Amino acid sequence: MSGHAVGIDLVTVERVATLLEHHGDRALERLLTSREREYCLGMAVPARHVAARLAAKEAVYKALQGTEDARGIGWQEIEVTRDGDGRPAIQLTGRAAARLAALGGGVVLISLTHTDDLAAAIALVV
Repeated sequence: MSGHAVGIDLVTVERVATLLEHHGDRALERLLTSREREYCLGMAVPARHVAARLAAKEAVYKALQGTEDARGIGWQEIEVTRDGDGRPAIQLTGRAAARLAALGGGVVLISLTHTDDLAAAIALVV
């Protein structure tokens, strides 16, 4: 593959709110990095922002698929950060970073959106 791939995902905010209600910190520690947790918990409606990050991670995961090793990419290996002007960005480590390198390097571009009910993300490897 010459380095171009796309992934998309949609997550319901209600499902994430229920997950947080039942599993709280344990779920957050498994799914999000410490920086992501800090960001989401600082928001008025944390579930909305957690849902957007889960959608982003799944979209990136889908874009990076194609090998057996890529199936082992973990939640912590894909981090949603913010670039200098506040837009969401993606930082990869471990197997996720190795898979991006195998695709020819480049970057993962991400776009997030959410409403009261839904969060969506699209990832593009270029």
